Amino acid sequence: MTPRHTPSPAPGAEPDDAQAGAGLRDDPDGCDLGAELLKAIAHPLRLRIVAILCEGEQQVGALAARLGAPQAIVSQQLRLLRMRELVKANRSNGHARYHLAEVRLRRVILCLEGCVRERRGGGRS
Repeated sequence: MTPRHTPSPAPGAEPDDAQAGAGLRDDPDGCDLGAELLKAIAHPLRLRIVAILCEGEQQVGALAARLGAPQAIVSQQLRLLRMRELVKANRSNGHARYHLAEVRLRRVILCLEGCVRERRGGGRS
């Protein structure tokens, strides 16, 4: 039997239920990698950093001020995100400005925001 080709949704469109997970359900290695990526943003401070970086580049000091966290802690969390190639730094004049290296994280953040809103509103019936 020939596998049926399911077209990918347009960028920014939601996949239908039949398409959701099609790229992972038979890919254990892909699932391992996906789990590692989710673990990388699973810390509340790292998740907030990624959400802020969705808005654009930021210096560590500005991130620390916005997060209300010590700069050393923010730098440590950025290092972990850099190690997983989720953020990158541009250096100029002795300052590093961080930005998302994996732009698809914006969609992950949007999805999480929707899930959070739904749970705060009582969830689905």
